[in-house]
Amino acid sequence: MAMAATIPYYTVADLEHFPDDGNRYELLDGVLLVTPAPSFGHEIVVSRIALILANAVQVPGHAHVLTHGAVSFPPRTQLEPDILVVPQQFPHEAKWQEITEYWLAVEVFSRSSRIYDSEFKRDAYLALGVREVWLVDRDDRSVEVFQARGKGRTERESITWHLPQVGLEVNVNLAEVFAGTD
Repeated sequence: MAMAATIPYYTVADLEHFPDDGNRYELLDGVLLVTPAPSFGHEIVVSRIALILANAVQVPGHAHVLTHGAVSFPPRTQLEPDILVVPQQFPHEAKWQEITEYWLAVEVFSRSSRIYDSEFKRDAYLALGVREVWLVDRDDRSVEVFQARGKGRTERESITWHLPQVGLEVNVNLAEVFAGTD
């Protein structure tokens, strides 16, 4: 007689017990997602996008642009986008679960994260209240932009992001983001 396979479920509190080994440990409805440390090229693209966003929205005091943020809904979900933008109203000492508004989550595909990012995390971010999600494809030199579940729009030249509640537009030139990352 065959036994059914059991999948272990974890809580956000369990994440504190995983090793600090460079891997990214995330939870989606209690299921553990593990991805290896990002590549150098991946981090170059992340830092370029984060810098553009930070200069446009963080320096003037509209929002926090985080490259190690978390969308946390204890006890069973905590996701870590490559870039997370939240309104400035949250104090620096806030815990991740106290952040209740998310303006933008950006995921840069890597070989090990492409399926998680596009098939699971994108819809989870939107269901958890993230207003906009960008899926950045370095190989295709494109960004898919989603504001709702379903089909997004694909951008290849630039993205104009409309900052919620501020009336500010941020232009991200994708040729500059992807320059030299082939």
